Amino acid sequence: MTMPGPQMQSVLDRLAREDAGLDDPTLLEPQFGRTLAALGNMRWNDPLPDMAEARNVMHAGMPARWVVPKNDRGTAAILHVHGGGWAFCSPITHEGASRRLAIACACPVLTVDYRLAPEHPFPAGLDDVLDAWHARDRVRNWGIAGDSAGANLALAAMLRLIGEAAELPVMGLLFYGVYDADFSTESYIAHADGPGLTRDKMIRYWNWYAPEALRRDPAVAPLAANDAQLGKLPPLYFNAATLDPLLSDTENMVARLRTLGRSDHYNRFEGVVHGFMQMGLALPEARDAFARAGEVFQQNTAEEGGTEREEE
Repeated sequence: MTMPGPQMQSVLDRLAREDAGLDDPTLLEPQFGRTLAALGNMRWNDPLPDMAEARNVMHAGMPARWVVPKNDRGTAAILHVHGGGWAFCSPITHEGASRRLAIACACPVLTVDYRLAPEHPFPAGLDDVLDAWHARDRVRNWGIAGDSAGANLALAAMLRLIGEAAELPVMGLLFYGVYDADFSTESYIAHADGPGLTRDKMIRYWNWYAPEALRRDPAVAPLAANDAQLGKLPPLYFNAATLDPLLSDTENMVARLRTLGRSDHYNRFEGVVHGFMQMGLALPEARDAFARAGEVFQQNTAEEGGTEREEE
């Protein structure tokens, strides 16, 4: 079995010390679980990478966060869908990740505060992501990115856009995503008890988000999409962590796409846990993950052109 790398183990030891005695957020009432999850994520936001601009905005009627890196090329932008099991986190908890993504991709990043389960189960969060996409300006070439449940929403949004014959993102950046509700995969078995994310936590997240009867809908579980739908997706970048119950979700999705003759990018990061990109202050693998995604995104948007963005 893969073991944590030395820096990852150091982070796990730190988390064990700092979180000793704290409850599992998924076993609490959602409002209390969100507070714990926010504290756990925001420890990685100090200090934040410096930006040319960072401000709160309203976008499609939702609170959102807009960050612009100093190396903005002026031709692209990214809609970033934060993770958190469809139930936790926000643009604030993912501020550090949004800024690192912006720097790596050399473009602004917009992160929206979509509605959360269980108070707002499927399709509320997905509807909000689609509203955010349709409300974007048309000045730059837009990509879409998401981590974990955010990757699920980002990919589901692209499938919905295909069904609507609507304009698609120039590229999707999908980090250790949730693409199926099969809890018997190789990685769910191997990493049922973590470290970090566990099988039981994922089952609770799924139960909050969507009942079993809906889990074969591609808008809920994108691996259920047919070949025709998957073949129409824009270029995609995937990554995954080897110490993650969700590893098989990504590897099964990548394998499925390759049977269709696609050549989407995939990086597998050894010895790290689910959510490792949140830990950019401590993990070189997180910094490498942003750099690799940014390199692919810049390559895919280099020929697209574009002009300076109009003011939001």
